[in-house]
Amino acid sequence: MPLLSRSARWRRAAGFTLIELMVVLVIIGVLAALIVPNVLDRTDDARATAARTDVNNLMQALKLYKLDNLRYPTAEQGLQALTARPSAPPAPPNWRPYLDKLPNDPWGRPYQYLNPGVKGEVDVMSFGADGASGGEGKDADIGSWQ
Repeated sequence: MPLLSRSARWRRAAGFTLIELMVVLVIIGVLAALIVPNVLDRTDDARATAARTDVNNLMQALKLYKLDNLRYPTAEQGLQALTARPSAPPAPPNWRPYLDKLPNDPWGRPYQYLNPGVKGEVDVMSFGADGASGGEGKDADIGSWQ
């Protein structure tokens, strides 16, 4: 048997065995199984938070509209009255643009506007992930009354 130099023996012994690699892969798999569900739940929380922020911003713009024009936009005029002068009566006497553009909710649907509102003088809401009224968890409605 030929004699190997010390550096040759070290290079030969420096690799990983199949068992060591399998142990590392199992550890990574267990960590992924514990972490991934928590990360996915955070996505729904982030969307709900973004919807609440949008609803609050829309309500602030509606309050400014009311201060300038002495009334909220009618249900027919809708939230579009915040970005473009309403053509439907009653014409707002002191209209100005209140938003650059209307946002969609985080699920890609337009926000709902009710005048008169069910829970307040006017209501702005998103129907949540399912796009239908009511629901619980990620499907719950997010509105200006919250």
